[in-house]
Amino acid sequence: MESDKMGKMGILVVDDDADFRESMKIILEGEGYSIDSASSGNEALKLLDERMYFLVLTDMVMPGLTGMELLEKIKADYLMTEVIMISGYGTIDKAVEAMKKGAFGFFVKGNDIESLISEIKKAETIRNLKNENYVLKSRINKVPYLIESKNNEFLEILSVIEKAATSNANVLIMGESGVGKEVLVEHLHKKSNRKEAPLVTVNCQAFSESLLESELFGHEKGAFTGAFNRRIGRFEEASGGTFFLDEIGELSPSTQVKLLRTIENKYIERAGSNKRIPIDLRLVCATNKNLMKEVQEKRFREDLFYRINTISVYVPPLRNRREDLPMFIDFFFEKFSSEQKKKIKSVSKDVKKFLLEYDYPGNIRELKNIIERLIVLSEDGNVTEHGLHVSTQLSEGRSGDLSLKEVRQYAEKAHILKVLDECNYNKNKAAEVLNITSRQLYNKMVEYNIK
Repeated sequence: MESDKMGKMGILVVDDDADFRESMKIILEGEGYSIDSASSGNEALKLLDERMYFLVLTDMVMPGLTGMELLEKIKADYLMTEVIMISGYGTIDKAVEAMKKGAFGFFVKGNDIESLISEIKKAETIRNLKNENYVLKSRINKVPYLIESKNNEFLEILSVIEKAATSNANVLIMGESGVGKEVLVEHLHKKSNRKEAPLVTVNCQAFSESLLESELFGHEKGAFTGAFNRRIGRFEEASGGTFFLDEIGELSPSTQVKLLRTIENKYIERAGSNKRIPIDLRLVCATNKNLMKEVQEKRFREDLFYRINTISVYVPPLRNRREDLPMFIDFFFEKFSSEQKKKIKSVSKDVKKFLLEYDYPGNIRELKNIIERLIVLSEDGNVTEHGLHVSTQLSEGRSGDLSLKEVRQYAEKAHILKVLDECNYNKNKAAEVLNITSRQLYNKMVEYNIK
């Protein structure tokens, strides 16, 4: 059972009354939702295994599995799904019991249907807010400054991305680390017909091979040691929307095979299950590797390579976009002076000259980090060569003139930022990579004013 191609939000109506199921289908499809129905709780569980729904409307009294029992199973195994309980008659006690067990709302048959529609729209809003947790990194101010450009090569890339957005073609974005590939993905998603559905990202570098497959495809309870609950994979979460695989060149051969099968067949199987779960998504991939060379050297499958690059673009490094440097520099000074609550009164000529002439091997990410350090080290609103000296020494690995405390502070912050970036700001994963507790990482983020 496939989800709608335009990313409509899926609702499952569960009731043993066929007339009620049909009337709800007509009403809710008229509101723009994609509706499936089940006549029992057990039938509903089978459908939930096949497709991801953002909402289940279920009657409380049904033969076999009751609505309350179905609610408990959904809250235990389908964490992204909300439930609204429906009853032929209403009592405060029943409503309170349902809410305590995790129901989103309670509706009595015969009441004003507009109140139910209003409750459904609230649940939809909640779903959209949850999806934001999976949107690529932080969206704050990213797209405006990276999408604007005076560089002809980059403007041509934007044109290709915007044309690709109107199709469902798979897209491959290549370029050095730090050039802003992820922002082009977000721009593509926002220009597509899937913009109301989730944009989900997975950075292939952030997981071991076994963890990555669980992250992508999900697993059933008991599928392996430590699988205490069912996990919905990122492919399922992205169904109806856009799925972004960052650093795809890092995929192991076995995961490449599974990804190829997923692209070709448009379904996934969770670990520990042979049930086929249909998915509908647009795949966008990015890499800083030369994938054609990886194919030639047998490290990347040729058939997968041609599957993912129906449309491909190469993002130029910042050193080839010097006409955009003044805009980026102004943006980052404004951004970090606001975040650090420091009013910048002056920037020395030497600092300005360096920022405009430096080659930025780390691209936009390095420019961002250098300006953040300059703001942190500024005194009385003045940005001077001292801050630049520290920034460039740390960037280039030359720290002989710095105190031990300065090296320790800035190196530690730079490393934390790098790991957070690679883990898509998942603090639990970053803490694991850094071999510290989540609490220790939180304290370090506060200490270094990492947003």
